[in-house]
Amino acid sequence: MAQYESDLTQFMRRYLEAHPEELASQAAGRSAWWDKGPGERSAPAPARHPPRAGGAEYTFQPLSEAE
Repeated sequence: MAQYESDLTQFMRRYLEAHPEELASQAAGRSAWWDKGPGERSAPAPARHPPRAGGAEYTFQPLSEAE
């Protein structure tokens, strides 16, 4: 049984066979955006609201006698 291959996949295979220089261009583009070492990656953004420890997230002031 033959595997199905879409028209787009067939086109890309033929195109890359006819234009091998595109593989080098793809590799350069991928390395510019994705292939980064741990030292080259940017640090994660700091948390906007760091979590609070201790479980005192909801503290209420007692009402005065007048209220």
